[in-house]
Amino acid sequence: MSNKSIYVTKPSLPPFEEYVKEIASIWDSGILTNMGEKHKKLEDKLQSMLETNNISLYVNGHMALEAAIMAFKLSGEIITTPFTFISTTQAISRCGIKPVFCDIRYDNYTIDSKKIEKLINKKTSAIIPVHVYGNICDYEEIEKIANKYNLKVIYDAAHAFGVKIDKVGVGNLGDASMFSFHATKVFNTIEGGAITYKDNKIKDKLNSIKNFGYSNNDSVNMIGFNAKMNEFQAAMGLCNLKYVKSNIKKREVLAKKYDNNLKNIKGIKLNSAQNGIKGNYSYYPIVFEEYKYSRDEIYEKLIQNNIFSRKYFYPLTNAFEYYRDKYKNVKNPIAEFVSKNILTLPMYSELDEKIVDKICNIITGI
Repeated sequence: MSNKSIYVTKPSLPPFEEYVKEIASIWDSGILTNMGEKHKKLEDKLQSMLETNNISLYVNGHMALEAAIMAFKLSGEIITTPFTFISTTQAISRCGIKPVFCDIRYDNYTIDSKKIEKLINKKTSAIIPVHVYGNICDYEEIEKIANKYNLKVIYDAAHAFGVKIDKVGVGNLGDASMFSFHATKVFNTIEGGAITYKDNKIKDKLNSIKNFGYSNNDSVNMIGFNAKMNEFQAAMGLCNLKYVKSNIKKREVLAKKYDNNLKNIKGIKLNSAQNGIKGNYSYYPIVFEEYKYSRDEIYEKLIQNNIFSRKYFYPLTNAFEYYRDKYKNVKNPIAEFVSKNILTLPMYSELDEKIVDKICNIITGI
């Protein structure tokens, strides 16, 4: 067994020759960006794969989320979860909106829909729930609440690429969903992202926002930014898309290997499968519940063996320096407990099953 470093994730790359072949035509067209041929081709393929009626590509998922917030003209306050990557919170804040933090469920780490309604007031304009580790939010209850109070729902689906609910693509939930195609995700375009959405009327607005606010060559009628996906990113996406389904199957094998090694270990909580959900095995999280070693002790033990796991998500976004004083009285006990005790273990399609065994042996102290 190799002693090389094992990281929590590893970017999926297509065969080198395939990428070279895919980008060769860029030299013929001379088009590097501005929604070129490869951008359009990838958009069409992703729309089909994600089974959504509308999709717009972006340079990354963060800018895609900001664009969705801007397209819906949201303001005031948005209810979200602190158990997420900082991007979710930053996107809301950068749009001049106050994030209001709701606690999470302990079974699947997504926003607790039972605690949303009490946070709604006259300033609330939307809910941004987060699908975590491929676990899907309580979308039916969230939709009821949103309809009752006339709120928009934008899902942070950065972890949920390819996930299906009763054979329906997760990108069809809410008013819109943001997907991340960052290098570490199940599907990547090096960097990249997308918004899927129900109302085709916002398509022109989303495209305008990501192109400095231009509506045509001579007109800028809104605030925008530069968030266009370039042709090299799109080419990587076209290549990687061929291998997504097989890579997810490989991840499933690894997840089951972890499950078999760690199930019934007192003090370790595994991620449970959701009924009717076809997952993507994007991450492998475990929570330590009064285990014989703490989360941090396991983290260090793995590092000593050249294995790098991740405290993901830690800290909560409202606990970061910028937000700490603003939210010092906010209490989300379940999110706080999970954040201090969760560890995501290495998970990527090329991971050797023997490495999984080694990781589990370190955790259990065998």
